[in-house]
Amino acid sequence: MTTHLIAPSILSADFARLGEDVANVLSAGADIVHFDVMDNHYVPNLSFGAPICQALRNYGITAPIDVHLMVTPVDSLIEQFIAAGASMISFHPEASLHVDRSIELIKNGRCQAGLVLNPATPLSVLEHVIHKLDYVLLMSVNPGFGGQKFIPHTLDKIRQVKSFIQHRNPHVKIEVDGGINTQNIQEVAAAGADMFVAGSAIFNQPDYAAVIKTMREKLASV
Repeated sequence: MTTHLIAPSILSADFARLGEDVANVLSAGADIVHFDVMDNHYVPNLSFGAPICQALRNYGITAPIDVHLMVTPVDSLIEQFIAAGASMISFHPEASLHVDRSIELIKNGRCQAGLVLNPATPLSVLEHVIHKLDYVLLMSVNPGFGGQKFIPHTLDKIRQVKSFIQHRNPHVKIEVDGGINTQNIQEVAAAGADMFVAGSAIFNQPDYAAVIKTMREKLASV
């Protein structure tokens, strides 16, 4: 049976009290802390860098930290986030000059490695690296901003990736990021997703535990 993991995105957290807010969402039942790292170059927004990751580790956060790099170039930031205590690092193939080398950097840093597919990125980018990956992150919105609506076609893409990895590397997990909420998390899981990134759907609610409990209930029926 698949273990579904909920990964709140700190992009929607309260940065005035980030350590406390992250600790609260983990106490409410979240599994993973998700970082949306944006550089105002690969995507039209600017978020935060490795010092925030280090700050959360220093604060006492011990949960896995999942770093999604929406930056170019990627390699120097991979190294910075490894040093800052990241557990998982994913990047966009379009943003790396040498995809295989970037994956090797992550693996050599003893982090789980993921490749990110934008809505229009073809599955063919996985062809020669799937044996090295721990997870594939499917964007269900175009990257760059929080609070966007889920793109329905992503459900078909999840099924396609699921079929692909079952034949090539069945240990690879599927993560989905963008517009995930209590209304659609069940069908996203049914399509084959294992990890669910949710930002505003959790952090913009007054009771984190209630939202995560509802998500768990929806996931339990898959």
